[in-house]
Amino acid sequence: MFKNRREAGYLLAQALEKQAVDFDVVLGVPRGGAVIAEAVADYFNRGMDVVLARKVSSPNWEEYAVGAVAPDGEILIHERVRDLIDTDMTAVNRLAEQVRQGINERLNYYRSQRPPIDLKDKKVLLVDDGIATGFTLKAAISYLNRQDTAGVIIAAPVSSRSAYLDLSEVVEQMIVLEKPENFYAVGQFYEDFASVDDEQVVDILKRTIA
Repeated sequence: MFKNRREAGYLLAQALEKQAVDFDVVLGVPRGGAVIAEAVADYFNRGMDVVLARKVSSPNWEEYAVGAVAPDGEILIHERVRDLIDTDMTAVNRLAEQVRQGINERLNYYRSQRPPIDLKDKKVLLVDDGIATGFTLKAAISYLNRQDTAGVIIAAPVSSRSAYLDLSEVVEQMIVLEKPENFYAVGQFYEDFASVDDEQVVDILKRTIA
């Protein structure tokens, strides 16, 4: 159990130091992951930015996610529904474009006037406050790989075991402090899991090194 995100970020940074994890830049997943990422970036005096991927809903059932889209518009489709939506990809692509626009508007807002960090040939530490399914995170990883990074490492205070096993196959390294057997929601592992608003993310990026 972590007291709050700041404490979790500090403990995560210590674990990264102990394991001599090598990285050039820290990317937080807004919003809660940005708090963890700031603690890690400050600890190692590294540059920080944010990256975001979001779910794409079914054209016929808004509550059902068929995939996730990254800032460049690339869609990662859930394997369990891939065969079911082949004939309806036009509608999925249309919805994904709306999501892509929303992602980039949000990223621009978070960064204010600051340009995104150049990730080419950089080893990226991708940080979140916890990982439940890891699907949108996998879409973010695919996006980062398309940016010609030197590699992606995931770091999080807590992860479900299924997400840990799944994501470990698509990144260079994965550092997680806790992988509990009974995982229901990220918030159950924090004493204080207060929501993080957009303005807090903006302030975090203003304080960190670009």
